[in-house]
Amino acid sequence: MSRLYRGRQIILGRVALGVLCVAVSASCSEVERRHDEQQSISSLTSDSRHPIPLSPSAEKEHRAVMLQHLETIQVIVNALVDEDYELARGLTELHLGFFMHRLAKASQPSENFPPAYQELAAAHNAAAEELARIIPTRDMKQILPQFNNVLKACVACHLEYTVREQS
Repeated sequence: MSRLYRGRQIILGRVALGVLCVAVSASCSEVERRHDEQQSISSLTSDSRHPIPLSPSAEKEHRAVMLQHLETIQVIVNALVDEDYELARGLTELHLGFFMHRLAKASQPSENFPPAYQELAAAHNAAAEELARIIPTRDMKQILPQFNNVLKACVACHLEYTVREQS
C-alpha cells in the first residue's frame, strides 16, 4: 500500500471521526433541548383530572366502554368517508347514543360516578343522538359540526375525569 494511499485513509478517517463527533454533539444538544421542552410542557400539563374510584372489575369494564367509543368514532368516520350514511347513523345511535348510556348505567352503579360526570356523559349521548338525527341528510356541512360536538363532549369529559382503581 502506498504511503499516499495510507495518508488519505488516515485523513478520511479523521474527517469521518470529526463529522461523527459533531453529529453526536449536535444530537446530544438536540436531545437535551427536547428534554427541557418536555419538562416545561409536562409542568404546564400536569394531570389535574378528578379521579373516579372504581373496583378493578368496574375500571376494566369502564375502560373497555371508552375504547369501544373510540373505535366506534373511527368506524363512523370511515362510514362517512365511504358515504355509508345508514351505517354511520346506526353506529352513532347504538354505540354512542342514549341506548349505550342506558346500558352503561345498568351495568355500573351511578353512585360510583359524580353527578358532574353523569351530566357530561348525558351531554355526550345527546350530541350523539343529534348527530344520528342529522346523518340521513347526507349533508356534510351539517354532519361535521355535529360530529365535532360529539368529539367536544368526549374531550370535555376526558379533560375532567380519570379512572383510578380503588385502594
